[in-house]
Amino acid sequence: MQAEENNIKKSLSESHSSVDTIKQNSFWKKLFAFVGPAYLVSVGYMDPGNWATDIAGGSEFGYKLIWVLLMSNLMALLLQSLSARLGLVRGLDLAQASRQAYHPAINFFNWVLCEIAIAACDLAEVIGMAIGLQLLFHIPLLVGVSITVLDTILILFLQRHGMRKMEAFIIALIAVMGCAFICELFFAKPDGMEIMKGFIPSLPNADALYIAIGIIGATVMPHNLYLHSALVQTRKFERTKTGIRSAIKFNLIDTTVALNIAFFVNAAILVLAAAAFYNSGLTQVKEIQDAYKLLQGILGTKVAPILFAVALIAAGQSSTLTGTLSGQIVMEGYLNLRIQPWLRRLITRLLAIVPAFLTILYFGEEKLGALLVLSQVVLSMQLGFAVIPLIHFVSEKEKMGDFAIKPWVKICAWVTALIIVVLNVKLVVESIADWISTSANPLPIYFIVIPLAVVVAILLLYITFAPFFRDIILRSAKIPHAESTELLIPADISFPAISRYKKIAITVDFSSSDSRAVKEALEQGGRQAEYILLHVVETAGALMMREDIDDHETTSDEKSLVIYKEQLTKLGLKAKVKLGYGNPKIAIPDMVLETAAELLVMGAHGHRTLQDIAFGTTLSAVRHSVKIPVMIVR
Repeated sequence: MQAEENNIKKSLSESHSSVDTIKQNSFWKKLFAFVGPAYLVSVGYMDPGNWATDIAGGSEFGYKLIWVLLMSNLMALLLQSLSARLGLVRGLDLAQASRQAYHPAINFFNWVLCEIAIAACDLAEVIGMAIGLQLLFHIPLLVGVSITVLDTILILFLQRHGMRKMEAFIIALIAVMGCAFICELFFAKPDGMEIMKGFIPSLPNADALYIAIGIIGATVMPHNLYLHSALVQTRKFERTKTGIRSAIKFNLIDTTVALNIAFFVNAAILVLAAAAFYNSGLTQVKEIQDAYKLLQGILGTKVAPILFAVALIAAGQSSTLTGTLSGQIVMEGYLNLRIQPWLRRLITRLLAIVPAFLTILYFGEEKLGALLVLSQVVLSMQLGFAVIPLIHFVSEKEKMGDFAIKPWVKICAWVTALIIVVLNVKLVVESIADWISTSANPLPIYFIVIPLAVVVAILLLYITFAPFFRDIILRSAKIPHAESTELLIPADISFPAISRYKKIAITVDFSSSDSRAVKEALEQGGRQAEYILLHVVETAGALMMREDIDDHETTSDEKSLVIYKEQLTKLGLKAKVKLGYGNPKIAIPDMVLETAAELLVMGAHGHRTLQDIAFGTTLSAVRHSVKIPVMIVR
């Protein structure tokens, strides 16, 4: 189970295994050590997109769609627990596992779909934040949308201060939302008996189905499955059967509590809309702004709309953090591509801002609510492409060993996937038929929309059935970050008789440039010097968790460093290894200082202009941060 992933770098490696659970002995201390990942995931279940679908459902159908929320929550609990199990047992996030299992072309399309889902999620956060700012401070929506770009700074600030700080910030925002809605329900005084009847499944009409699918999309978010499988790897635990079983148990408790809080918030929004609007005959309140304006008049207090707006801003800001992390995870996992966090965040945010801007400019502010609901339907339609591979991966006895899911869990998971897919197929077919019947020129629908829908359907079928025919389907996907650990030290090294350097640090990245960097270092230091091999784990987890991270990438990098060291010691040389985490521009100078190196040898990456912006200019930053000579090897 572990051998095949030895060379896979960990997701969120900057945060991997940053919270140590091994030292905790009591049940409650262990539980507290594991608490956190599910709360980061749960905020995605309380984002402004949920508000739009919940308000629409509550105002139009009263309490009748509460059962959809409950079903969605149970689905979420099952799927998130499976996601956590994958990360804990195999040490891979969902994107990395998919990269191993499917053809590169399939992985590329999967990545595109996932990015669309993340952009749709971020769109909900942009709109929610802008609306919240407008409601509280009367800021125009276009200005509010622009202001949301600045939250990139907050994310980067929190990442620099570690996972626990970020988790504490998120939990504080969740507490704000929870307290706000407890007060709102106190003002609204909903009918308890009608709420209970709402748990009986029913779909009054086609509009209810559309909103129900939107609720499922808003609740069970695809990017949360990628996120959770990575975040659970930020906990250190014993890699034994007992240790893994214990980790799964504590993460299940964490997930259950966090998602039930999310269910309470979503149910509170729907119940509030039903009690305040549906019971007052206002059955078409679909806009968040309308809900805000009507609350004071219906509930008779100025506090209610203020609490509503504050909770909305908290929901938007908290969900933005998790969307950014998810984007890093899927890009690294599917494409083996890692870009600067600030650039990743900016791209994601701009992809969300553009539709919001265009909607406001061309259709008016009143259409933002419809755009919010549409974003959640888009999320729901992408769910199958995340859920189905997840079920395959956690069912695989060969990879999961004793922790493969039991038959009854597998049945529940496939029923959940079937419900999601059937509802989405029904929605797509009905939407296309409606577009054709109402369109003055249906040719673009016939030649663009329908072929695109067919391609997506074929892709989903492939993802569903490919694992059952693994022996005849080409599986040529590269293992993420599986670089060679052959240092290949040249035999023609000319060691100097005397060296003025006693300690030489060498940065390595397990690529072909390592051999040249080591050769130059040896020709400077000779046999008398001590050589310190430096490597920085740069994944999204490592950026947050630093030395606390304990994912597969970190483990793999440690093993690769040891292999390099052994090759040097076989030559009779003194060698050490040093692993850093997060941003190389910061980590490398810190390691140089800690090791008291007298010379730093670095291999050049060969980036130019735009690549420097995307991937970073480590050499220049390090040269200006260290006080020793730096040799750059090209």
